[in-house]
Amino acid sequence: MACTSCSTSDGGAPKGCKNNGTCGTDSCNKLTVFDWLSNMSLPNGEAPFDCVEVRFKNGRKEFYRNSENLTLSMGDIVATVASPGHDIGIVTLTGELVKIQMKKKGVNSSSNEVPKIYRKATQKDIDIWTAARNREEPMKVRARELAIAQKLEMKISDIEFQGDGSKATFYYTANDRVDFRLLIKDFAKEFSTRVEMKQVGFRQEAARLGGIGSCGRELCCSTWLTDFRSVNTSAARYQQLSLNPQKLAGQCGKLKCCLNYELDTYMDALKDFPEFDTKLITEKGDAVCQKQDIFKGLMWFAYTNNFANWHVLKIDQVKEIVAENKLKNKVSSLEDYAVEVVAEPEQNFNNAMGQESLTRFDQPKRKKKPNKKAKPSAEKTIVPNNANKPAPAIQKNNPQGSNASTSVATKENSTKENPPKENPNGNNGNKNRKKNNRRKNNNNRPASAENNQEQPRKPIIIKKNENKE
Repeated sequence: MACTSCSTSDGGAPKGCKNNGTCGTDSCNKLTVFDWLSNMSLPNGEAPFDCVEVRFKNGRKEFYRNSENLTLSMGDIVATVASPGHDIGIVTLTGELVKIQMKKKGVNSSSNEVPKIYRKATQKDIDIWTAARNREEPMKVRARELAIAQKLEMKISDIEFQGDGSKATFYYTANDRVDFRLLIKDFAKEFSTRVEMKQVGFRQEAARLGGIGSCGRELCCSTWLTDFRSVNTSAARYQQLSLNPQKLAGQCGKLKCCLNYELDTYMDALKDFPEFDTKLITEKGDAVCQKQDIFKGLMWFAYTNNFANWHVLKIDQVKEIVAENKLKNKVSSLEDYAVEVVAEPEQNFNNAMGQESLTRFDQPKRKKKPNKKAKPSAEKTIVPNNANKPAPAIQKNNPQGSNASTSVATKENSTKENPPKENPNGNNGNKNRKKNNRRKNNNNRPASAENNQEQPRKPIIIKKNENKE
């Protein structure tokens, strides 16, 4: 899996890990090869192999000859021969293992057709290379718009600039042959560079772009898989998988390459099984196979006149019945050979952290029943004696109609020694009505924590400010 400190999106050197492309997690280099001969010294007088493997954007690799005898190691950025100009790449493999890789891929190491390396890349070469890489994403968006405008049935999946910025290669996928002569003219006019179109398959497109598969790991085609074998639906049938195209297809839209990984093992196990279309002849009727269990060596048969009831037979018993049928003998019934399948007890899988099964969140949560019995509160609420008494009223005493201001303290109840003064204007009736309304409101209010403690009543202080004439 990829580490978090470096990125492969720009196709350049690693950013944060400082391993220069030599980390062992396969994250810096796609389709990387571990050099298991790096610690081995050559015999005396043996010259090191003069070819190296150089990687470009998205796993594209080529072999180049080190004719200048440069001291190269994995992770070095070099300038290589291109047509026209030069290209910039990263050295991914050196030494004797390159000879094995060239032999594996059918490249003749002794021929003069192997291109050579010019030099190690300078800082100017790297700056031009980085600037060209930064142009690729906006160019891809614009290129797709131009292809849609001409109504071409093609998908431009990726753009790769040459290291010197003189040429851009457009990778595209299409179901049929596409006439893109006018499109190339539009690209050359729009981007002011030399254009090369290259068609790739859907699997190669997924390998170039990369991604995460349904298994949770990086795609095999973008990490280690180099050859793409054809995958048929028969591989799923032999492994008794449901023929659901949504589950069997990968990100490329084709059948998953991993269907071929265990196919040979299943084919070896099925050699001991009778064919699936084997028909058993009994006195109760003919029986056909409905299901196979490769791991336990069992087969399920059902009568043609009663497909509801299945009978489990072992492989040896099926072969015995087939041998009797070849002698034109009928067995009595399948019940005489049936095997009772004992259901396996459920196992509670607990890991080191003490968690339950993985399906513990799939079951709906049970609704809690309301508790009918009310729980008594820990503290009793004490209702004070003065809860029903009215709040102190703000009285205004301005007998002369002057600009007198009245300030009243807002604390509770007054004492008997300082009773409130009566209004000389004789508005005691309105005042009593207000008091009665306040008493009703106080009766409806809940008892609060402030009312639990009785406080002494403080007198209401009335200040009169009269304007002297």
